[in-house]
Amino acid sequence: MTPRTARQLPPAKKTQIRDQLLHEKARVLVTGAAGFIGSALVHELNSRGLELITVTDFLGADEKWRNLMPLAFEDYVPADEFLESVTDDPEYFGKFAAVFHLGACSSTTVTDAAFALKNNFTYTKDLSRWALATGARFIYASSAATYGDGSLGMDDKAENLAAFRPLNLYGYSKQLFDLYAMREDILPDIVGIKYFNVFGPNEYHKGDMRSLVCKAFEQIQSTGRIHLFKSYKPEYPDGGQMRDFIYVRDAVRMTIFLAEHEDAGGLYNVGSGVARTWLDLARALFSAIGKKPDVEFIEMPANLRDQYQYHTCADISKIRESGYSHPVTSLEDSVTDYVVNYLVPGRRLGDVPVPAAKV
Repeated sequence: MTPRTARQLPPAKKTQIRDQLLHEKARVLVTGAAGFIGSALVHELNSRGLELITVTDFLGADEKWRNLMPLAFEDYVPADEFLESVTDDPEYFGKFAAVFHLGACSSTTVTDAAFALKNNFTYTKDLSRWALATGARFIYASSAATYGDGSLGMDDKAENLAAFRPLNLYGYSKQLFDLYAMREDILPDIVGIKYFNVFGPNEYHKGDMRSLVCKAFEQIQSTGRIHLFKSYKPEYPDGGQMRDFIYVRDAVRMTIFLAEHEDAGGLYNVGSGVARTWLDLARALFSAIGKKPDVEFIEMPANLRDQYQYHTCADISKIRESGYSHPVTSLEDSVTDYVVNYLVPGRRLGDVPVPAAKV
């Protein structure tokens, strides 16, 4: 049976559902809450006075659990146990005003299709059915990887979603749910976030999937230089490949804005709206550290060349038209904040700065 969506509920009920997120007593679910964007989202909710948050994740042997330590929430539930419980009893954990589904296998190099589809498609499908049936606002992480090589554009207003051809399994697993939501006619009642190149504090556990800022900071500390991939397309010089970089603080502000506005529905690009080169990023990083740029171009692994995006840029006109007017932090200011306030002192979001020693 298809659950009743917000469009099908009476106006009074819609208002009740949407407005709950705006006050301190609202109950919120965040999946993937120990991860990069998930923990940043919980931190932002805490800063707005929300602490009645249930967090779920798959915690293993890595140290992403440390992202949870400075955060305030009412309960932690393993992600698989949460879904099993609400499948048996939809109100097992009570009512939630909003569900932010950010948990996923986020590796762009994953090759286990069964694993990726179970985590990124099947789990999202089951969770969305439960959220809509219980009247919760459902916001989920799609990805800019669904756009593929960008030859068909990166327009979040595009209607023919099936025309996009993701370059990797991760992007395809995300596209599958976008297509499912459109086919089931629930897409207008939920929000799918197409995150572009997000970077910032709390990504430390991600290994090779960390941003260049995080990885290159370590390279500079140990060798004084950073490595960038060579270009294999003549129209892009080495280091001239372009990305839409967005600071995680901006990404979560946009995400919460879309959750709070009931007129927002469907897919939304979340990026800066500006494409910058890898060399721009490298220069910003060296400047933040206070060192002269030293870049070495290296060969790209053969297995990545056919999956590599040479240019990404988010068209953010749709979220602007929805009323989001907050300026996006510049690349240079974002990198400086990340380096000075988090990477150098080894802090995470929510950590209290250590006072400078008295002399």
